[in-house]
Amino acid sequence: MNDLPAARTASYTVLYEGYGNDGVASTVGYIEDGDVRVVTDPGMVKNRSFIIDPLRALGVEAESVTDVVFSHHHPDHTLNAALFPNARFHDHWAIYSGDRWTWRDAEGYELTRSIKLIRTPGHTHEDITTLAGTPGGVAAFTHVWNDATSAGDRHAVDLDALHLGRQRVLAVADIVIPGHGAAFIPGADTPR
Repeated sequence: MNDLPAARTASYTVLYEGYGNDGVASTVGYIEDGDVRVVTDPGMVKNRSFIIDPLRALGVEAESVTDVVFSHHHPDHTLNAALFPNARFHDHWAIYSGDRWTWRDAEGYELTRSIKLIRTPGHTHEDITTLAGTPGGVAAFTHVWNDATSAGDRHAVDLDALHLGRQRVLAVADIVIPGHGAAFIPGADTPR
């Protein structure tokens, strides 16, 4: 199976850089490809304006976000989902919109030809990674790393799966946006 997105027409922005010490906040991302506007992991932040204001600075209102992707269902990654009233919501096994629950496996699911979901369990059994094909490379919004230096994950349900997920992401990602830290370019010192 080829994990690379089929196209490279998306753009992305980190709306909020998360952290995991002295409180917890998820790293919140934004991906745009044509008319598709995706927010990833709109979870816990000190103030909801930390999500909404950067979006507005991009000229995007919360009501125009078309899709929200949850890497997994922990509250620190999902708490602010209701900020996006018109979005479809994606997780590991379905798409939710209004009162509709549409079953589908996230593995290989394409929101567009440039935005693809893959399964990367480890932190939870249901974790997924969002891959965005951009003109500059592939960006991976993922929780297989908490931050660039995470050797393991003290909350992981399956460390072996986590390390396999890291290998899978590293095989395609030019930049990694981890669950609770700054984006990083993977290299030889990236924890496997």
